[in-house]
Amino acid sequence: MTETRGEPQVEPMGGWKRTHSCGALRAGDAGKTVTLMGWVFRRRDHGGLIFVDIRDREGITQCVFNPGDGAEAHAKVQGVRGEFVLAVRGTVAPRPAGTENAKIPTGAVEVQATELKILNDCRPLPFQLDSEGESEVDETLRLKYRYLDMRRAPVLKAFQVRDLLCRAVRDYLHEHGFLEVETPFLTRSTPEGARDFLVPSRLQPGSFYALPQSPQLFKQLLMVAGFERYFQIVRCFRDEDLRKDRQPEFTQIDIETSFLDRDDFLPIVEGLVAAIWRRVKGVELALPFPRLAYDEAMARFGSDKPDLRFGLELQDVSALFVDGEFQAFAQVVAGGGAVKALRIPGAGSMSRRELDDLTAEAKQAGAKGLVWIKVTAEGLNSPVAKFLSAVQERLLSLSGATAGDLVLLVGDAPAVAATVLGRLRVDLARRFKLIPEDRDVFTWVIDFPLVEWNADEKRWDAVHHPFTAPRDEDLPLLESDPGKARAKAYDLVLNGQEAAGGSIRIHQQSVQERLFGLIGISKEEARARFGFLLEALEFGAPPMGGIAFGLDRLAASLAGHESIREVIAFPKTQKGTCPLTDAPAPVDARQLRDLGIRIVEGAGPA
Repeated sequence: MTETRGEPQVEPMGGWKRTHSCGALRAGDAGKTVTLMGWVFRRRDHGGLIFVDIRDREGITQCVFNPGDGAEAHAKVQGVRGEFVLAVRGTVAPRPAGTENAKIPTGAVEVQATELKILNDCRPLPFQLDSEGESEVDETLRLKYRYLDMRRAPVLKAFQVRDLLCRAVRDYLHEHGFLEVETPFLTRSTPEGARDFLVPSRLQPGSFYALPQSPQLFKQLLMVAGFERYFQIVRCFRDEDLRKDRQPEFTQIDIETSFLDRDDFLPIVEGLVAAIWRRVKGVELALPFPRLAYDEAMARFGSDKPDLRFGLELQDVSALFVDGEFQAFAQVVAGGGAVKALRIPGAGSMSRRELDDLTAEAKQAGAKGLVWIKVTAEGLNSPVAKFLSAVQERLLSLSGATAGDLVLLVGDAPAVAATVLGRLRVDLARRFKLIPEDRDVFTWVIDFPLVEWNADEKRWDAVHHPFTAPRDEDLPLLESDPGKARAKAYDLVLNGQEAAGGSIRIHQQSVQERLFGLIGISKEEARARFGFLLEALEFGAPPMGGIAFGLDRLAASLAGHESIREVIAFPKTQKGTCPLTDAPAPVDARQLRDLGIRIVEGAGPA
């Protein structure tokens, strides 16, 4: 045994074997001699008796040190502090009547300690681990000492949920004939919307690998190879600005199939989701999930990720303002715009200041303005009430508003009016607690536009990615009216957040080249960037389609967390740094020299 900093003596395990986890003992184990190993969660000195709650991954057990049962063990435990690592040997006994702890599974018993080994000590902690939650601890400090933070029971539980999720995915997909295949992490740069993380090649000076933003191209090649049903739980990398649901490295559940159309494939995905919820939450989901066309989702909810846990649908009230007294709205309708209405039940109590803030929020979101109407027993209370007298009755009927409600109106381009009110719909539903938190509601959004016009760069952009197939009947529109072409794309939405996105892919080279041309990628550029894919499509590529889930987002939802950082073992901060390892960090000049790289003074993000 050796002395360390004047602390109690630390000793080796010396052949001791753990017999039970700290969460395993029950009343039926009374009388057994057991050996437990774990960390000191709490220590309480009651005069002659010293109580130590010892914790491991499985739970907590109370150990009692009595000088009459083991004088040496009692003497050793005197110097023990929180998070010391102990091995305790003793006898299981029922707790004295009235001292049971119903909050923990082991609360009916205790271990009367006869022997003790101090396997390691612990210096004073940077923050306490036995506090409820982590709100009182700075997040950067938590991430710097993440290995301590993860000793908290709630944090451990989140990773148990994540593990169960992964097992459910693998079990279900293997049962349905999918083959797990790994794809490369070092590949060529084929930007897919975000910036690539580049890796310089030492053996090919001046050339770079890129870390994959997704396995998209490789999984299509696997379909060309005849694998037919593939999946992978895979790390992906995107060099983009971060927020609570984004990290520079994240995990996808990646799936691809051959010879299935959308209506064949979506039930397989629904079955996977149902299996996950059954395994992790013990909940049976109702299948099939509802489907909303993109246009319908935007018209009814102002979002292509609609939260269907609550109502508050948008209403088109444009017809009320045709040639009406309210000239601002009449002009909008005459110019091809729309007037959309949103009713918020019980929100008529909002103050003028709060309503002014809503107006500012609407303008910030792109609207020219916002009209608010408080519905009272006496009529309408609004700055524009005098212009609404002729349409008051029909407006209340269409919106379903009654006394005490608030009605919001936006007159603008249809997409703008819908999007702005869609955002306010969610914000106000949260503010007035209209969203049930004990429900998970899934929906498919389908029939997305294939492309959208980029006004800044005067060209078409792919809405999903350039490998998404157009609907067969819309192929002629690629040249004649691209904005009306619909994609064979589908997003799975959970409680207003995208849980997964996928599509049926282009499997014919000629169609792929047409789409590249539509979005401004010349034949020469297409061959330079995607030549290997275009060539593969010439060798009997089958019809194919797939989907990718954000595993981190799923795990966070299942574990009851808003941020995906809570379900990632060692996440980055919003600045993309790791407080634990201080990454990213400068590297040795020799390493740069070997790679043919020189740091340019003053270089950095544009």
